[in-house]
Amino acid sequence: MTGHAAMNPRIASMPNLRDAGGHRTADGRMMRPGLLYRADHSAQLSPTERSALAGLGIKTVYDLRTDAERAMQPGECIPGARHVPLDLMADDRQAGPAQLLRLLEHPRAAKAALGDGRAVALFVEGYRSVVKLPSALAGLRGLYGGLAGEGALPALCHCTTGKDRTGWTCAALQTLLGVPYEDVMEDFLASNRYVMPKYRARVEEFAARGGDASLLEPVLSVRPEYLEASFDEIRRTYGSIEGYFAEGLGLDENAQQALHERFLATDTDVAGLRARRSQ
Repeated sequence: MTGHAAMNPRIASMPNLRDAGGHRTADGRMMRPGLLYRADHSAQLSPTERSALAGLGIKTVYDLRTDAERAMQPGECIPGARHVPLDLMADDRQAGPAQLLRLLEHPRAAKAALGDGRAVALFVEGYRSVVKLPSALAGLRGLYGGLAGEGALPALCHCTTGKDRTGWTCAALQTLLGVPYEDVMEDFLASNRYVMPKYRARVEEFAARGGDASLLEPVLSVRPEYLEASFDEIRRTYGSIEGYFAEGLGLDENAQQALHERFLATDTDVAGLRARRSQ
């Protein structure tokens, strides 16, 4: 990944917490680091982790999980941050990215739901859905509109694993800002380094109950075809990423320009930011 300058914290209970910025754009600028973090959900932070997270100065947390997920694992609030729940998949309760982790507890049901390529097909359809579901459009309109406005940054967006709903949210913004597709894809696929180890013990329990652990790989990982499905749906429905933001999300040229101004920087800008943070 060329010119990557992310500011990545290390919090053990949130292994997929990382900076969504720091990527070089096609025109030579950089997506500012330290403004938008992406993460998985943590049900409980240690005191040291809580301190490290507070040190990021996060002002807004966008929780992309379903109402049911939040009820099962409310998690902890970040002191001083405004918490914004955005159930992207509210209009599709069967959506793969939002629902299939519960199958870790049910080996027989998992085989019926995920076997013979059904898991990949479910996730591909889920990635298409996030581009066109009314609930997803409304939620992301609020998220990106918030990022373009005053007082929201630095922000954190997360779902359960930080790889699907969060992955698309960051990939779409990076693409709008001009990060090359190969770098967007590389950042998207980086979740595979962090998610699978977090769930290793649960996968082993699943196998011990007679489950086929290979069924879970498409659920706990991301694949290029997942992200490609979302971008294919954008081309078919809106023509371009700018069309998606304008027609799908209702964020016009002025709002898109505001996102560019907030998130894009020159090397001098980034160097100054790093110098201030090191003082």
